[in-house]
Amino acid sequence: METGDGVPVSSRVSAKIQQLVNTLKRPKRPPLREFFVDDFEELLEVQQPDPNQPKPEGAQMLAMRGEQLGVVTNWPPSLEAALQRWGTISPKAPCLTTMDTNGKPLYILTYGKLWTRSMKVAYNILHKLGTKQEPMVRPGDRVTLVFPNNDPAAFMVAFYGCLLAEVVPVPIEVPLTRKDAGSQQIGFLLGSCGVTVALTSDACHKGLPKSPTGEIPQFKGWPKLLWFVTESKHLSKPPRDWFPHIKDANNDTAYIEYKTCKDGSVLGVTVTRIALLTHCQALTQACGYTEAETIVNVLDFKKDVGLWHGILTSVMNMMHVISIPYSLMKVNPLSWIQKVCQYKAKVACVKSRDMHWALVAHRDQRDINLSSLRMLIVADGANPWSISSCDAFLNVFQSKGLRQEVICPCASSPEALTVAIRRPTDDSNQPPGRGVLSMHGLTYGVIRVDSEEKLSVLTVQDVGLVMPGAIMCSVKPDGIPQLCKTDEIGELCVCAIATGTSYYGLSGMTKNTFEVFPMTSSGGPITEYPFIRTGLLGFIGPGGLVFVIGKMDGLMVVSGRRHNADDIVATALAVEPMKFVYRGRIAVFSVSVLHDERIVIVAEQRPDSTEEDSFQWMSRVLQAIDSIHQVGVYCLALVPANTLPKTPLGGIHLSETKQLFLEGSLHPCNVLMCPHTCVTNLPKPRQKQPEIGPASVMVGNLVSGKRIAQASGRDLGQIEDNDQARKFLFLSEVLQWRAQTTPDHVLYTLLNCRGTIANSLTCVQLHKRAEKIAVMLMERGHLQDGDHVALVYPPGIDLIAAFYGCLYAGCVPITVRPPHPQNIATTLPTVKMIVEVSRSACLMTTQLICKLLRSREAAAAVDVRTWPPVLDTDDLPKKRPAQIYKPSNPETLAYLDFSVSTTGMLAGVKVGKLNCYFPCSHYLIALTLNKLFCTSVLNAVSLAPLLL
Repeated sequence: METGDGVPVSSRVSAKIQQLVNTLKRPKRPPLREFFVDDFEELLEVQQPDPNQPKPEGAQMLAMRGEQLGVVTNWPPSLEAALQRWGTISPKAPCLTTMDTNGKPLYILTYGKLWTRSMKVAYNILHKLGTKQEPMVRPGDRVTLVFPNNDPAAFMVAFYGCLLAEVVPVPIEVPLTRKDAGSQQIGFLLGSCGVTVALTSDACHKGLPKSPTGEIPQFKGWPKLLWFVTESKHLSKPPRDWFPHIKDANNDTAYIEYKTCKDGSVLGVTVTRIALLTHCQALTQACGYTEAETIVNVLDFKKDVGLWHGILTSVMNMMHVISIPYSLMKVNPLSWIQKVCQYKAKVACVKSRDMHWALVAHRDQRDINLSSLRMLIVADGANPWSISSCDAFLNVFQSKGLRQEVICPCASSPEALTVAIRRPTDDSNQPPGRGVLSMHGLTYGVIRVDSEEKLSVLTVQDVGLVMPGAIMCSVKPDGIPQLCKTDEIGELCVCAIATGTSYYGLSGMTKNTFEVFPMTSSGGPITEYPFIRTGLLGFIGPGGLVFVIGKMDGLMVVSGRRHNADDIVATALAVEPMKFVYRGRIAVFSVSVLHDERIVIVAEQRPDSTEEDSFQWMSRVLQAIDSIHQVGVYCLALVPANTLPKTPLGGIHLSETKQLFLEGSLHPCNVLMCPHTCVTNLPKPRQKQPEIGPASVMVGNLVSGKRIAQASGRDLGQIEDNDQARKFLFLSEVLQWRAQTTPDHVLYTLLNCRGTIANSLTCVQLHKRAEKIAVMLMERGHLQDGDHVALVYPPGIDLIAAFYGCLYAGCVPITVRPPHPQNIATTLPTVKMIVEVSRSACLMTTQLICKLLRSREAAAAVDVRTWPPVLDTDDLPKKRPAQIYKPSNPETLAYLDFSVSTTGMLAGVKVGKLNCYFPCSHYLIALTLNKLFCTSVLNAVSLAPLLL
């Protein structure tokens, strides 16, 4: 025999090796315990893949590159430089106009005021917090910005003040109460960022929850913060020779934007100064922004599209922003359209909901003219169902001057910033891109064009082209980031400078999201530069148009098929929701049941909706979801109005709602559960095992009279000379010996409900208290050896001392749980029954329980005259006993242990002194700490049980 290299080897050795290999290949006999444990996963019915399911057939996609980011000579080297330019060249140019709840201008912030006030904030942050030697905030530190949604001017001043001071702002929502939904996660983010200072406005500071002393309490999970008001009247004027250090954009962190994940955790996305500037440049080029344009902003100005357009890019181009607060939108949903007409705005930033409510409030107003709009940015264009609001809005307002090419949906994410945006064009004949896709194909991640007449289709609109200077591709959502095929749905990934760079302080999650290298089918990366996962599911269609069909956070995989939460919400809303539930108060999530995800829908029910009407609506929703999505709903629950946890902006807090559902704390008023339609992988029927198992063998041996295996513990061993404690046979003797040899050793520590030490007991203290109790039993109780004493104490040090006091006096203790003060009628008869059955000659307890036994409530349950003599151990005699009782026989009774079953049956166990001692010896040899107090005395081991 020869090896592959032609080297001869011994066939005898090879045969032995082969024998060893064959032996190792034999299946090992499973351990005995595995015969008695069902493998739950093997019992579950395995879902077989559908042989007719659609599969991607196209070629591998190619990464799509956006147009080159143009180089404009007058672009500033940084955003702070742009503010300095406009603040000095055009100080009176309007920068931001805020509105009150009546729709009237409340305040106009000019570029000159923004520049001077931002400098003032920057100076005070760096020089007026802390001391000159130890300032609280240094360049590079993080501070949080806490401003309400109706005060964009104060937020803008504070944000640019941080940029000028080279401090990193972390904008968050205003905490309304100490128990806001998700507030603890926000606090965790602030703590991980090392935030110690919170910038806020005067009005917001006054509106924060206060303690009785007037101080702002520390919110749950938040670090300790210094609240600093940024109004000019509270700030010191910087010296004339002080000037902020303005430098070109670099890789330092500019700001941190918070992001709430699917599980409710909050992450901080860091954006560098060069990414901030490049993003503003890309938006300027894509949107065609020019100086002095007017833009109406309805979005949240603290994050996402509202921040990028209304706070950052607007300053770079010296634009005028009209900010519409959400409080005004609630009163007048048409207010943003009225401001477009009033200011002849060129651009408006809205969400599809704003377009929907404007349609609802529209009453053929004649003074509306939208011809000035050249761009209507739809911020939630990534939601495929926004197309219905866009189409309906165009149909109504096209006669009011609105052009079709003006509507520009965009897609964005906290990690990748703006992913794609539809460009405004002057060609009205070029229709926007849209596709009618089969919902069945989308659940398998495959693109299949269908006819628009069917109900089970999803009509999607494009969100424009890739951003300038960026590269985009789509990769498989699971596993290795492999490029998708042209007819396959994947997660969109972007490679660009104008993106986030990391999750602050989370290197592992950063690597998985911000350092992705898409792979080709051959296994090689498509480029040497990393891509960033956007969290958006979609594809790149003809002409480089980007289509988004959902988000990774809303993805639910049920029986191997993908379903999007937004699709389920849209289907539920299509079933006449206005009569039964609130449109914006629906939550859809999945829970794991039998190793698979199940869909749960929770909605707030209208107060005027009857139970019968609600159930009819719920039944129709289930039928619609089953016919359109071909998936069953595990649970549909309706809760009373305004009971679901809210986000600071008023939406449903999804993770908190899911947690309430899992905890059973949702308290729904109507529930419709259909587990039989969606749980299809039930356990298989049990089958009789063909071979005889170990249990059968054991039973057979027992029946035939054969002796089975037995186990025995180790011997206690001989008493050694150096182990004095084991020379005593009685616990009372051990305690006396411990009090002499280790008097200061702490035997017991009593903790209160807060976990702090309430009391403790050393060896000598327990010995002395036991002596005094023994004297009281003999003199006041006139008891003799062998008399039974009922100890009515709550678990604690008093009970332990009374127990050993009985042993010192030669009495037999019976521990009895005291009656509950709030339920005397049912708990006191049990105490009386134990005292009578045990034939107790005396009852020992505390002064408080003595009063309870003599109270009116107790007298109504048990006659006071039927009790044996009651001794109060709070007032003990001061003299010592003449002698301590020493048992003459180890078999004498040590104590009685009574227990009451749930059916009310009383059972008692007699425990002798020798039987009480030997278990302690066993534990001593096994080096185990016993929680019984007899073991503590024997071993002098300090225990701190939480005695309740």
